[in-house]
Amino acid sequence: MRLSWRTYPLVLREPLRISRSTMYRRDAVLVRLDHDGSTGHGEVVTSRFLGLDLDRIHTQLSVLRDRVAGYDVPETLRADLPTLTAGLHPGTAAAFDAALHDLLGRRAGVPVHRLIGAPEPGAVATAYTIGLVSPMEAGATAGRLAAAGFRVLKVKAGDDHDLARVAAVRAAAPQVRLLLDPNGGWTPEQALRRLDALARHRVDAVEQPIPAGRVDLLAWLAARTPVPVVADEDAATEADVPRLATAVAGVNVKLAKCGGIVAAIRIVAAAREHGLAVMLGCLVASSLGIAPALHLAGYARWVDLDGHLLVADDPWIGLGGHDGTLRPTGAPGLGVTPRPPATGSNEPSRPPVTDVAR
Repeated sequence: MRLSWRTYPLVLREPLRISRSTMYRRDAVLVRLDHDGSTGHGEVVTSRFLGLDLDRIHTQLSVLRDRVAGYDVPETLRADLPTLTAGLHPGTAAAFDAALHDLLGRRAGVPVHRLIGAPEPGAVATAYTIGLVSPMEAGATAGRLAAAGFRVLKVKAGDDHDLARVAAVRAAAPQVRLLLDPNGGWTPEQALRRLDALARHRVDAVEQPIPAGRVDLLAWLAARTPVPVVADEDAATEADVPRLATAVAGVNVKLAKCGGIVAAIRIVAAAREHGLAVMLGCLVASSLGIAPALHLAGYARWVDLDGHLLVADDPWIGLGGHDGTLRPTGAPGLGVTPRPPATGSNEPSRPPVTDVAR
């Protein structure tokens, strides 16, 4: 079994401003797992918020390379995932988890969702994220996205223009499902006032409206607003689900936050057991980084897998989504492939790699 990796930059189409930062680009690390002529791929992206930079990723992958070197049967790796990824950042673990499932799916000749017994995802409507831009710009963007086919939009919140921004989006796209995401940028009292004012715009859900760490305050808020509250940063692992069961309407499952497909399946099972709805979320990443979550979309009430759509030069293809609908290819493994080189060149042009991801 051979584990290798390489780094490439992901530059955003336009800066994405949220309540805690502005993102222009981030770096991605392609993780490759080879065995007996078959190859699986996964991806981990840098994140300042999650405490994951290139040095940490490379160090952890070196440790993981040594751990998997003695394995001869890929199928045994899946059973040993908790031991193999012990002590690793969930983002690094998720990339290895993805590469392993891609390898196993390709060896078995089936897509990953069939390999793990998940529902067939079919055509999946994904949200598209509108950042903290002016209300006028948000409205114009929403109109363009609705015209392109998007049926779900997510609006970032957390500044003085929240009410006007949402109103502009709703006016420009009256038929779309509307999600809000303050990224923990509201106080509980502020959240209650703003959600009361925004309820008339038919908000479908709000993610992590207040800072993480106070589930009691999330419950206080959820009991006082008709807008479904979804825990994000407060829902990192399977162990978090029981205490959220009576506090919120749902949990946001992000593979880079929980450690990959295997961990995500456990969270989904716990959420369903406790009567919580599931949102599938993501970080800004390439199609390779988004693909693993798409294979779990059959479990989700809300799907927010637009990370690859925010990237200017996605090095992978196979998900679609530019009309608001993700369409799995049905190919074995994760179902994505490297983008062919641009016509007339040996390789797509890419900026130099530096770690400036936020």
